[in-house]
Amino acid sequence: MAFRPFTVTLAAPALLVGVLAVQWLPVLPPVWLSMLLLLPAAVAFWCWPRWRLPLCACAGALWAMHVGAAAMGARLPRALEGRDFVVTGHIEGLPLKREDATRFAFVAGNATLGGKPAPLHGRMMVSWYDTPPPLAPCQHWRLLLRLKRPRGLLNPGTADGERMALQRRIVATGYVRADPANAMLATGGCVDGVRDAISHAIAARVRDPHDAALLQAFSVGDTRGLSQHDWEVARANGVPHLIAISGFHVGVAAAFGVWLVGALYLVWPGLGLRLPRVQAQAGGALLAAVCYSALAGFGLPTVRTLLMIAVVALARCSRRGGHGAQSLALAMIAILAFDPLAVLAAGFWLSFAGVALLMLCLQSRGHGLRAFLRELTVGQILMTVSLLPLTLWFFGEASLVGALSNLVAVPFVSFVIVPCALLGMLCLGLCPPLATPLLWLAAWLAHAQWWLLERMATWPGAHWYLPQLTLWALLLATLGALWLFLPRGVPLRALGLLLFLPLSWPSLAKPAPGAFEAWVLDVGQGLSVLLRTGDHALLYDTGARYPSGFDLGEAAVLPAIHALGIARLDTLVVSHADNDHAGGAPAVVAAFPAARRYAGEPQRMPMPMDACMAGQAWEWDGVRFRMLSPAPDAGGKGNDRSCVLLVEGRAGRLLLTGDITSNVEPQVAAAVGSGAPPVLLVPHHGSKTSSRTDFIDAVNPPFAVVSAGWRNRFGHPKPEVMARYAEAGVPVLNTADSGAIALGFPADAPARVIARWRRREPRYWRESP
Repeated sequence: MAFRPFTVTLAAPALLVGVLAVQWLPVLPPVWLSMLLLLPAAVAFWCWPRWRLPLCACAGALWAMHVGAAAMGARLPRALEGRDFVVTGHIEGLPLKREDATRFAFVAGNATLGGKPAPLHGRMMVSWYDTPPPLAPCQHWRLLLRLKRPRGLLNPGTADGERMALQRRIVATGYVRADPANAMLATGGCVDGVRDAISHAIAARVRDPHDAALLQAFSVGDTRGLSQHDWEVARANGVPHLIAISGFHVGVAAAFGVWLVGALYLVWPGLGLRLPRVQAQAGGALLAAVCYSALAGFGLPTVRTLLMIAVVALARCSRRGGHGAQSLALAMIAILAFDPLAVLAAGFWLSFAGVALLMLCLQSRGHGLRAFLRELTVGQILMTVSLLPLTLWFFGEASLVGALSNLVAVPFVSFVIVPCALLGMLCLGLCPPLATPLLWLAAWLAHAQWWLLERMATWPGAHWYLPQLTLWALLLATLGALWLFLPRGVPLRALGLLLFLPLSWPSLAKPAPGAFEAWVLDVGQGLSVLLRTGDHALLYDTGARYPSGFDLGEAAVLPAIHALGIARLDTLVVSHADNDHAGGAPAVVAAFPAARRYAGEPQRMPMPMDACMAGQAWEWDGVRFRMLSPAPDAGGKGNDRSCVLLVEGRAGRLLLTGDITSNVEPQVAAAVGSGAPPVLLVPHHGSKTSSRTDFIDAVNPPFAVVSAGWRNRFGHPKPEVMARYAEAGVPVLNTADSGAIALGFPADAPARVIARWRRREPRYWRESP
């Protein structure tokens, strides 16, 4: 018994509800159990038609459990983390070459450990440091790899790396070990090889490297040449979806296929006697869409568009009609059936929500150029406003100039730059001499477009940050957007704006006078601590910045500041100039240039900073801040020049120690003075050069916090150091185990742990402490 059209339309959201419900589970049942329950669910589906919608939800949940459990089970076993494997496999995607390493996806065919077969198959993210050989897609290699399970940083407002690893089916991460047996076994052919060849051809024909990078992104989804600044410009304009191949571009490619087949029928009218033109054009559209989606690596937005084009093409070929809602529902069912973990990606929600809202709210009125322009302009405004809640939910920021930016960029990129690039790519194989001027023209157009976007990125409202959203605020704002853009005739549409109030004007609980809060952020092997009183905020250290360009100040610290609703940073303290403490400082200073700045080694900092020294003090909202070290006459440099800051509320204190060693600990302990024993930030990440027994006894903290990276190469915190704290009866929390750690210092109660981010919202894809 087949679904009727309206049943298919309802089945898709029912299936989605079931799949989505699973993503809130902290653990999943075994793979065999979900598969066992799927069989009776399928039987009940056919036997009880009236219960098909709830059974769809049940089937979606069981299928998502099965796929999720299988993906988690494929990860590297915990007992084998940190071991060296000999892995044979091939390079997938486009290797990313940076200053310090080349990073690439490596799909393992087989692996051995100590000469014996190892249970390791699937996609791994691998880094090859120092001077790796030239790496290209499709190459087959035998490599010695040191591997661990995927594990990301967990902070307020930052992306969940472990969720992304699950969605991409990454089973391990690691790096190539130096070994004479590392060797390329063969070169092969694949779609990624074609993408890489086209990308190199573009670079060879376009003089300006930045223009070439833009055209590579627009043409084949190769974003390797784009800088962090380019992505900032894209986010400021709300156009990241246009930087690489998007679903709309696939639609343009499909239209190109329709026009091409139509041209063939004009040249050879006799073709209509063998195959009707409508069916041929549907096949041409689908073929062009498949080819162009392959160039994008079959990303989710392109797959969604491809599936919708396939539904329409099949309907045309079978001479059946179909409406937009049905096509969208069939595309959703196909995606969820193929990969239920697609719901973990922001692109899934932005794609389907955007298309659904356009279908519901933007009713077509007439035909021709006027109707097209209306849909293009009103549609961009509708998309920008209606997807604003989802954008803030997933990315923590939105662009208020995005409607205007998209109004300009979408038609220009999709109808001018992309077709010109497509023609140039087509000529690479058919007529190479003609490809050069076409690609040069496309690059010049991309340059002009980007020049305008860079100017618009400086406009007020280009970056709009809000505190981390609650689920109910998201749902209300989405409902408000739907209400606001309903067709004319619906009463009181303007009241939809009121439903945006919980999102745009969130309620923030501030510490009372004499109280303060602190967040020891999860920045891997580094340090960053954010403190807030009633009306002020201070940041102590900023995490690292790596030669690859990855900046924890930008990737972790600033998103956490915005997610916690802190609009102004009053003071920045950089304990000393080592990269793991000061690397992210330029990004923080750029975001908050008015903040007062102190550093333990100001002469080694890349921007002007005042020297911190013992005796400096100030008070905010009944909370006193005192600098205990370094002494004004202290010489030397390095760890012992760290700014040591004591924060004193009415009932609790916090001692921030940087990387001081045992040489400075006695002076710091003496300067702490009387009062409530302070919560201690463990010096130097738990290095064996710090945390002597007499220092721990003198400070006598109620508990301590150490900031360290998971399985870091230094072995911090050292076991012998942790043994000293255990002997003193001091509990120690570690960001490597807990993620970001939130501490509360009430005005009338002892200090306490408010939250540990890894345990705050447990999910089945998150690694255990």
